[in-house]
Amino acid sequence: MDLFDSERRVIASARELAASLGSDAHHTVAAAAMDTTGRIHTGVNVDHFTGGPCAEMVAIGVAAAAGAGSLVTIAAVGDHGRGVLPPCGRCRQVILDLHPDALVAITDKSTGGETIAPIPALLPHSYRHPDAAPMRLLRFNARYVDAFRAGKKTLSVRWNEAHRTGRALAYFEDTEHGPAPVVITSVTPKRLSELSATDLELSRPGGLDRYLANLHAHYPAMPDDATVEIVRFRRTASDI
Repeated sequence: MDLFDSERRVIASARELAASLGSDAHHTVAAAAMDTTGRIHTGVNVDHFTGGPCAEMVAIGVAAAAGAGSLVTIAAVGDHGRGVLPPCGRCRQVILDLHPDALVAITDKSTGGETIAPIPALLPHSYRHPDAAPMRLLRFNARYVDAFRAGKKTLSVRWNEAHRTGRALAYFEDTEHGPAPVVITSVTPKRLSELSATDLELSRPGGLDRYLANLHAHYPAMPDDATVEIVRFRRTASDI
């Protein structure tokens, strides 16, 4: 998945902090987390025989102390040039429960560079804490800002995100637009192969083919036999 400039800034912040850690064996990993306003919160691990917290957990705590709300991107980098590190199992579970729509920096095995992955992809067939109740994010490309603002964007198809009805925030990737409150009114599962133009409220000729092509581009790992979710929502604020 190609990185937005904002995601590169998160990785760069973690890398810069990791490079400053020095030789203290108790602090060997740095993490950075970006909230929906673009603020980046950082932290380092605390290695201790009693089980000190990972850098991601510290960064999440720092963000919470700053009133950050939902986090959109998280990255961890090891000291001494070890590069981007994937979260451990415990961190994956915590991120999934508290920030289920966050994207996490990992190493792209095919290129050796950095890429970004949704947290559900890093913890398939997962348990979700029933009492976590995080504020969910509906992430959108910036090109949908005007359609959203005009009230024309009220439907989206999602894969492997497990949305629910209720309050959420519309978040526009890599823009200066702040999040906008929405209400998810329905979540309808459907086989990808069975999606129709009627399901997606498309009227232009060829619209379904273009929509499916864009969907595959957005979710390159999505199999042809996937079950997707048709998410319908409405705005609850006048502007963004």
